Amino acid sequence: MTEHLPVPAAPADLSLSLDRAKAYAGAARSTRTMRAYASAFALFTTWCRKAGADSMPADPLTVAAYVAHLADTGRKPATIDLHVAAISAVHRAGGFDNPTGSEAVKATLRGARRALGTRQVRKAPATAETVRKMLRKIPDGLIGLRDRALLLIGFAAALRRSELVALDVADLERVPDGIIVHVRRSKTDQEGRGQEIAVPRGTKLKPCEALDAWLKASGITAGPVFRSIGKGSRVSAARLTDRSVADIVKRYAEAAGLDASLFSGHSLRAGFVTSALAAGADVLKVMHVTRHTAVTTLQKYDRRARAFDDHAGRKFL
Repeated sequence: MTEHLPVPAAPADLSLSLDRAKAYAGAARSTRTMRAYASAFALFTTWCRKAGADSMPADPLTVAAYVAHLADTGRKPATIDLHVAAISAVHRAGGFDNPTGSEAVKATLRGARRALGTRQVRKAPATAETVRKMLRKIPDGLIGLRDRALLLIGFAAALRRSELVALDVADLERVPDGIIVHVRRSKTDQEGRGQEIAVPRGTKLKPCEALDAWLKASGITAGPVFRSIGKGSRVSAARLTDRSVADIVKRYAEAAGLDASLFSGHSLRAGFVTSALAAGADVLKVMHVTRHTAVTTLQKYDRRARAFDDHAGRKFL
């Protein structure tokens, strides 16, 4: 027998329901993506105003001209793609035809990519050996305890910097072999189903020990794990930002005698993958930690880790 569900009553205030619908639609993308789109579309609007063209709705030829402008002013292909995606998203959200789907825009994009090249400049991975060098430069004191814990948990759990700063004490589950880190939301889990990452106690870098030392010294028992520290070693209630993670990685990379410009917040995550593959770890085991959904994503790390294995010129170079 087919179950007949009751038909929801029509809302008394349709405009209120429409506002809620827009809010849910906006939540389909991460806050970081929404901010990036808003910034990109604002730049497009400013350019259109100066060019005497409409930005909303925009004509496909206007968008094509804007793409050419971005390419001519030295924007990278990835940046141009972001601007085009922002224009597309704003138009679709407003109920307008998507001007970026036209052949004029697509052809301009292809030409720009060909002219500029699409090779991405990848940051250096902070491998296990690199992390060891960085740890030797961390000073004593509360800031040092925090930075040590941040570097080691970010590395051991292969966390994105946004995931690292979003951690709360409640997200840390203690188990006999270490800590289970609960990531509530991530780039590959926008719906917030949650993901779990095992961080072993370790016998060399000892990430769990570093985390415990920071929490004990700071007196943090709830709320954000990684926080800013003010004058007099006063621990703030505010969590660190994405930018803070990158700054900390760069600071200790430079202190260790490395080129800080080659490192970023992503270096910790990339370093775990590179180190694990170089040590012969099974790719699927690595993916269990990194939560990558496709094996092909890890291939670039595997090629780097094994670049000199059975090298063709080994016997004569």
